[in-house]
Amino acid sequence: MSEVIKGIAHGRVNLIGEHTDYNGGHVLPTAIPQYTEVTLQKNSTKIVTISSSHQRQASYELEKESPTDTWIDYLQGATKFLAEIPGVSISGFSAHIESTIPEGSGLSSSAALEMSFLKALKMAFNFSLSELDMARMGQRIENDFVGARVGIMDQMATSLAHEGEALFLDTLHLTFERIHLPLDLMDLMVINSGLSHRLSATDGGYNERRAQCEEACQLLGIKQLRDITPNELERRQLPSLLMKRAKHVVTEDQRVIKAVKALKEKDIEALGRLFYESHESMRDDYQVSIPEIDLLVDLAHKNKNVYGARLTGGGFGGSIVAITKKNFKQAIAEEMISAFEKQTGGKATLLV
Repeated sequence: MSEVIKGIAHGRVNLIGEHTDYNGGHVLPTAIPQYTEVTLQKNSTKIVTISSSHQRQASYELEKESPTDTWIDYLQGATKFLAEIPGVSISGFSAHIESTIPEGSGLSSSAALEMSFLKALKMAFNFSLSELDMARMGQRIENDFVGARVGIMDQMATSLAHEGEALFLDTLHLTFERIHLPLDLMDLMVINSGLSHRLSATDGGYNERRAQCEEACQLLGIKQLRDITPNELERRQLPSLLMKRAKHVVTEDQRVIKAVKALKEKDIEALGRLFYESHESMRDDYQVSIPEIDLLVDLAHKNKNVYGARLTGGGFGGSIVAITKKNFKQAIAEEMISAFEKQTGGKATLLV
């Protein structure tokens, strides 16, 4: 029997900086306790068999990977693209996946799967791949195999982010700075709405937003929206819808930079205001929120012990992230979840 190898990657919550990563901008994620673990054992065939804690099973043959529009594509994409790297040789194997990250929660369940799987493969088949290389490969899997035109934030965060720190990431230059979270002054709260989102090619909202950003850049004569300031954008002409999309991205990028300043200065109230501004921008200009998410943010806004709250993740469902006064998080969450369930009949859960 061959050695049993384990690869682990944590999920992430993006504090602020939504839909900026594929526009060359800045993001500010942090790691969460929830994680994905891949346990892998090699065999001498070309067959890959996968099982998971969700009672799902699948198999495929190496060198015959083909998209299926199911969860297995994240793994097929990894083995397909690894085989293209000179010096990397992969045989068949069996793998089991355990995950505590709710799917569709906006907390990088797919990126955590990709990174934990790549880590396990790297150890099992003894090849060299840096954390940045793995992040780039994870993005390529999503873009070119799964069909979701995501940026690189999720993969970078699940590779590099630590609990208790925010990862201030420049997605153009792929440089980052770790920012201490003042958790002695505030609590971080993530509530999952229970409404799952998908970002694949068959659910076109995400890819449509990216295409709109690219169209706006063409009309503005710039390479990406990072290259223009909010003041410059105001002086330019764009079709109304494209202007709204561009406005969100360029103002959101500025909010990330302001949020880093607020964290360094321990100005929690300023950080909270930026959260609410970010949500309004995603709701009104980028139009990726849904009524149930808006309700959770409104419930947070009405609570005097909440500094700020916003949709986190790609949108169209998922979770909110909020910052609260120290030691009030549990009571706030219980109150919000109860009100949410009464008004929607849905089941929200406190995750962080």
